[in-house]
Amino acid sequence: MDFQQIFKAVPDIKAGAPGRVNLLGEHTDYNDGFVLPTAIPQQTTVYIGYSPDNCHHFYSAELEEWAEVNPTESLPQGFASYIYGCIRVLEQAGYTIPPINLFVTSSVPIGSGLSSSAALEVATLRGLRSLLNLDLDDVKVAQLGQQAEIQYAGVSCGILDQMACSLADPEHMLFLDTRTLERRILPFPGGTEIVVIDSGVARSLAGSGYNQRRAECEAAARQLGVKALRDVSAPQMAESLPEPLCKRARHVISENNRVLKVLEDLSAGEFGKLMNASHASLRDDYEVSVPALDQLVDILQNTPGVFGARLTGAGFGGACVALVRAGAGKAIAEIVLNHYNNAGYKGHILVGCH
Repeated sequence: MDFQQIFKAVPDIKAGAPGRVNLLGEHTDYNDGFVLPTAIPQQTTVYIGYSPDNCHHFYSAELEEWAEVNPTESLPQGFASYIYGCIRVLEQAGYTIPPINLFVTSSVPIGSGLSSSAALEVATLRGLRSLLNLDLDDVKVAQLGQQAEIQYAGVSCGILDQMACSLADPEHMLFLDTRTLERRILPFPGGTEIVVIDSGVARSLAGSGYNQRRAECEAAARQLGVKALRDVSAPQMAESLPEPLCKRARHVISENNRVLKVLEDLSAGEFGKLMNASHASLRDDYEVSVPALDQLVDILQNTPGVFGARLTGAGFGGACVALVRAGAGKAIAEIVLNHYNNAGYKGHILVGCH
């Protein structure tokens, strides 16, 4: 199915945005910290035209779902909540958005920690920017996408995902200071590429412990007397906190330090060690891993040609990312997946990004 078959008209514009994988800097963005994502080749694409009536009409090709939204009635659920959230935040910013027809198709895996929701938000906002000639730069697009997810999808997310989907590319790493939005485009360590493997365990951010972790970090920052955990650079400072705030803060502080270390132009081996340490911290201190992710990471870390591996995304399921020897990604991924699935899981290869 395409736009013309669904809406019996030709779309006025087409826009897209990639998914992203985060190499380091997990759960640091909503703590004003540092992150290191890269874009993946998979894209979300939207086709938009004007609606002939007073309602918005959305269709998802992958889900085969319709949504009709009357702006005077209750808010939509599911995929439509992200699209309608983008419309609403634009209206809150002072733009007039006419009723639209929107058709979305995507190769970004859903529920794998690769920012399918942010890709949809950025693609929608880019499409509306083109359709209506809106004065929005790529940073503003990311900020509006973040607000759409917080206000209309119920996830208190940081700016990482939307900034990555709006500004990153698959050939580089994006170093981002989420407080100042200062950013630098960095090369991958020499002689490497990345592999992303889905654990087969889906997750839902709104229904997981994500918002709880955010609240714990805010409580830890208050007790330490700082605006955000980004303002603490020594992990031992967390030792004064009660559990589980001590562990949550220790992860965020140490994770920020790992991202900053990347600015020193590390070798592949040094970078991989940071990824391994990041996973251990996410597993033990932040407690967002699950047995399937730990098993997959363990197999990756013990496979020749892998420099380092960790869960990526919020956790509670989803995918793992590994830094591997250039040219060996496909073979390594197949070996790892065979071992993993023989242990009783149902994972699959998502991407070799670089």
